[in-house]
Amino acid sequence: MSRRVLAVLGSAVLALSMAACSGDGAGSGGNGGDKPADLTIGVSMPTQTSERWIADGNAVKEKLGAKGYKVDLQYAGDDIPTQSQQVDQMITRGADVLIIAAIDGTALSGQLQAAADAKIPVIAYDRLIRDSPNVDFYVSFDNYKVGVAQASALLVGLGVQNKDGSKGTATGPFNIELFAGSLDDNNAHFFFNGAMDTLKPFIDDGTLKVKSGQTKIEQVAILRWQQEGAQKRMEDLLTSSYNDRSKVDGVLSPYDGLSRGILTALQNAGYGGANKMPVVTGQDAEIASVKLINDGVQNSTIFKDTRLLADQAVVAAEAFLQDKTPEANDTSTYNNGVKVVPSHLLPVQTVFKDEIKPILIDSGYYTAEEVAAGQAKS
Repeated sequence: MSRRVLAVLGSAVLALSMAACSGDGAGSGGNGGDKPADLTIGVSMPTQTSERWIADGNAVKEKLGAKGYKVDLQYAGDDIPTQSQQVDQMITRGADVLIIAAIDGTALSGQLQAAADAKIPVIAYDRLIRDSPNVDFYVSFDNYKVGVAQASALLVGLGVQNKDGSKGTATGPFNIELFAGSLDDNNAHFFFNGAMDTLKPFIDDGTLKVKSGQTKIEQVAILRWQQEGAQKRMEDLLTSSYNDRSKVDGVLSPYDGLSRGILTALQNAGYGGANKMPVVTGQDAEIASVKLINDGVQNSTIFKDTRLLADQAVVAAEAFLQDKTPEANDTSTYNNGVKVVPSHLLPVQTVFKDEIKPILIDSGYYTAEEVAAGQAKS
């Protein structure tokens, strides 16, 4: 069992509660009298190329395993047919609950219908599954607020705004560029919308200028959140829009992996040192990016404590297994195109260099040695 999971077992799970009312429909599995050892939870994660998803899968498996449940954890390698096949197999093997972080939020309708027919509750994990009535619950963070926090961090880094939201001393104009995640990930749209709603007044009044003119999500999205894709797009932007010796002042990046690709392109173009590195945002507090923040290269990241997300997934799964309805704290925001999916949303925190110790180290998420090395111990 990993150090990080051991540190949080028996903490947030015990603090989270569930409603006592009975469930209906696809979410009624009828397992209330079974022992944990007789029940299996299928956990489908999208990829092992991101440390975040490895940590999520391991945390969910270990927390469920500590309670005595059997866990079928599968990673799909960012391949949609593979994930579809894995979920099919979980259903065939008799999973009692499914926890799914989808690669493509629209690609699992057939599997979800099969789950509903078998009365297997489905919990969408962090990524909302769309276009299906057979999603019973959603556990995630407030993804619109993630985008707001990223845009606010960009404004703070530029000096336009202070951390408390008050007006900063810098007036611009500043050249910025925008990046978004994969279009098939529902969260990418929430992140981008939250960020753009925050930045738009500053773009409209001329404080910020998107020099490339690319402001639509379809123009700035990076398929599968790939670091290489972000690096290539940043290189293209520098060649096409900054060949007049103008400088990039800031980059809105929605994920640390993309940020590292963006920073590589900028460094290769001569940014850094005396030629000040632009303000670059991020998300997920990946250890390599936390080191970059600590070293003054990346400006910030958004910390989503996935230990708490794993805890909430376990709470929701246990509620369904006990023929109860998990407690939702949002029943209006997440419409998947067919229904509003009851959700439990968790808060996020912005991490600048000064917040690394109080938020990440003091909470036990990383050690000071891991931050200094840029590598987490297993």
